[in-house]
Amino acid sequence: MAILELFSTRRKKERGEAPDVLTYDELPTELRTQVIFILHDALGKSTSEHGFATPAYNVYIEILEQLSRHFGRQRLADGNVPEQILANFLLRESNVEHWLDAVELTCATIQGIGNRYDYKTHASTKLSSNEAIADLNHRFLEHGVGYQYVSGKIIRYDSQFLHAEVVKPALALLQDKRYRGANDEFLKAHEHYRKSEIKDCMADSLSALESTLKTICKIRGWKFQPKDTAKPLLDICFSNGLIPDFLQSHYSSLRNTLESGVPTVSNKLGRHGQGAQVVSVQPHYAAYAMPLTASAIQFLIEAEKNLS
Repeated sequence: MAILELFSTRRKKERGEAPDVLTYDELPTELRTQVIFILHDALGKSTSEHGFATPAYNVYIEILEQLSRHFGRQRLADGNVPEQILANFLLRESNVEHWLDAVELTCATIQGIGNRYDYKTHASTKLSSNEAIADLNHRFLEHGVGYQYVSGKIIRYDSQFLHAEVVKPALALLQDKRYRGANDEFLKAHEHYRKSEIKDCMADSLSALESTLKTICKIRGWKFQPKDTAKPLLDICFSNGLIPDFLQSHYSSLRNTLESGVPTVSNKLGRHGQGAQVVSVQPHYAAYAMPLTASAIQFLIEAEKNLS
């Protein structure tokens, strides 16, 4: 099921109202409600139109029982049917960690049974497990809540500090009109990340780094080829003393990471055709690549400024 981006969502982005820094201890009501819809669509209804129990009934009951035991509660929330009890818990639970426990357990359950044909048919599900997880992670990002469901677990993205202390300073440095191209590409990468367009985010992050290197070469009069990628551009900067000798070994490690990590993933999954099979790129790739790229950009621009 496609994720809608309607007028109000577009207007918020146009006004710059998208969350700037991730939060971890607040769960907007809108997010809670959207998560309820997602989980319900992936698990299905517990009763049929004729009032008979569907396979989802026992699944909901099992989820509620496991959570009740885990939290040491007799009852999680009010409700007449199990999916209503779960929904009310997700809507009202004040303990964020307990709320995340419930989402994690439900998502793990969805992955375990959600794609079975017999289950999907009788429970009237609307989302596959993959669609549900993708939708969930998109909503987390959309509301600026720093969690994702990855490889069977809810993980915390500790990027609040990274964004404030690394990404923002890099964007500030890129305001120099000489870095206009790199700035545009990095802003696009940031926007793609917010919209869960991970392949495009990866591609534009790498492009921003390469544009930064090319701009430095232009400022210093160092010869390079227009089609040079990160590796030859970094070699040019190294050979011209942009990075002091005593830091070369350290920065070589970062260079190796950039050359064999971000560019490789970006080129294979973002920049070039993926072939007949659709390749899924998880958000944690971008969560890793963006701060790393921002840190490199900040370092390189500051190094150029201080070069005699």
